Amino acid sequence: MLENPAYALTDAARIQDLVTRHSWVTLVSHLPTGLVVSHAPILTEGDAARLTVVGHLARADAETHELGRHDVVVIVQGPHGYVTPDWYVGGPYVPTWNFVVCHLHGRPELLSADETYDVLSRTVDHYEQARPTPFRLGEVTDYARQLAPHTTGFRLAPSRIDAKAKLSQDKPLADQAGVLRGLDADAVHGNPELAATMRSYGVGR
Repeated sequence: MLENPAYALTDAARIQDLVTRHSWVTLVSHLPTGLVVSHAPILTEGDAARLTVVGHLARADAETHELGRHDVVVIVQGPHGYVTPDWYVGGPYVPTWNFVVCHLHGRPELLSADETYDVLSRTVDHYEQARPTPFRLGEVTDYARQLAPHTTGFRLAPSRIDAKAKLSQDKPLADQAGVLRGLDADAVHGNPELAATMRSYGVGR
């Protein structure tokens, strides 16, 4: 990913929050036969200073990636959206795209059968926790135990983290405010989630 000091995201707590909130990720392997790309849910472990993620893939997917034999990149896509020049006060400007993204590089560790089942159970708990009556994997233990061997769990302690937050922070305050108004209210390209993210990063102040 192209480095730009104006957009560099280095705050460990923000990176952990990004990965926790946007946990449906893209996993990329580069094999002698070419690129392999899959998608998977992950969970964060540890504190922000030592970010680690766990996840699972279908066993056939993991075998296609030759998971555990080489480095991979896990791409975490945060809020993003189109920005029209009509929202700016000054100019001239051209259209652009605002976004927050993180790349986790490293070699995954394959998990044991028991560890994989634990990851599956915790993943279900994570996504069910906000429901009034959360489903638990323990409700169907026998069936879940039959399916679990068809998955491969992994843990990734990244050897490198590249993160970027391109959120109009390099624009004059008046233009930042215009982008926020547009994202709040535009009928076509309104994006309140992106606007809220920009404000959380101090844009517009």
